[in-house]
Amino acid sequence: MRRVEELYERERPREKLKEKGAAALKNRELIAVLLGSGTKGQDVLKLSRAVEKVLEADFEGLSLDKLTTVHGLGPAKAMQILAAVELSRRYLLKSNTKITCAEDVWYQLQEYAGRKQEHFLSLTLDGAGRLIEKRVVTVGTLNQSLVHPRELFADAVTDRAAGIIIAHNHPSGQRFPSSQDRGVTSRIKEAGEIMGIELIDHVIITVDGWYSFAEEGEL
Repeated sequence: MRRVEELYERERPREKLKEKGAAALKNRELIAVLLGSGTKGQDVLKLSRAVEKVLEADFEGLSLDKLTTVHGLGPAKAMQILAAVELSRRYLLKSNTKITCAEDVWYQLQEYAGRKQEHFLSLTLDGAGRLIEKRVVTVGTLNQSLVHPRELFADAVTDRAAGIIIAHNHPSGQRFPSSQDRGVTSRIKEAGEIMGIELIDHVIITVDGWYSFAEEGEL
């Protein structure tokens, strides 16, 4: 098998990347850089072309099982590819996702809507309303002792966020806020005013929809 270093000069993806930058490389050459080497009877570029076909066939549905169907690609190298794809996806989603309304929040957090336990979540936003990060803050019944503004705003400060949106699911499917929900919202809003980080909204999410404190005039 040939490693990247053993290819002819014109074939060396790493040398090409070094001289011309990553944007100059073809997809299979970028894959070759990630793989580093081929296998017995299959050099790194041939293996990369096979991986490229899998990516082109179903990029959104890419999985470890699908990658390991490529002859010569073991679990370790498949995980390298999968990790690189996932990391790129996360950064691209964060840099391009703009939150403009409660519906956007609901779409971002749908995976938590049907959970059996309450999940309290935060979304930090930059000054243009773009998503910086989303986090699970606590898991369990929402109350003022469980959700402390100090932990919530520490993440926002780290992210250099201009504002935050908080959200939680109601396992009961009931969208409307409880007195506890209103108490937590009021406390976090006051803390945000002191910190200089705006609480933009508190959204209650269920499988069927949402309740927005901001849209209902409760912020």
